[in-house]
Amino acid sequence: MPELRIGQAAELMGVSADTMRRWVDAGRVASVTREGGRRYVDGADLARLAAELSEVRVSDRSEAAWRPQGRSARNHFLGIVSTVVKDAVAAQVEIQAGPHRIVALITREAADELGLEPGMVATAVVKATNVGVELPERF
Repeated sequence: MPELRIGQAAELMGVSADTMRRWVDAGRVASVTREGGRRYVDGADLARLAAELSEVRVSDRSEAAWRPQGRSARNHFLGIVSTVVKDAVAAQVEIQAGPHRIVALITREAADELGLEPGMVATAVVKATNVGVELPERF
């Protein structure tokens, strides 16, 4: 299962690293401590918390600060994959980007090539009415 450093998880949720640590300490999101004492948040559990919080929290942040260079699509939403449903030809991918739930319909082949699964960090790329999914370089 994907794991994220505390700072990465905090950035995805739009909160400070201290807030994320408090959520971990309070048991709101699962974590593990690795060698050297560094804590990692469980990606799938973070997706669950993001979806839960999005139902009660409204934010005016519509885009993540990170945006790839040299792309024609102007709308990039950095978030966490919350659901992947595949059939023989297509895949439905839900990404929770802060308070925003974005649903992408992509080919199964693309979903398999990207290795998409709940808890992964991904970017929803929106141009007109089409939504694609990219994996970020910096996570």
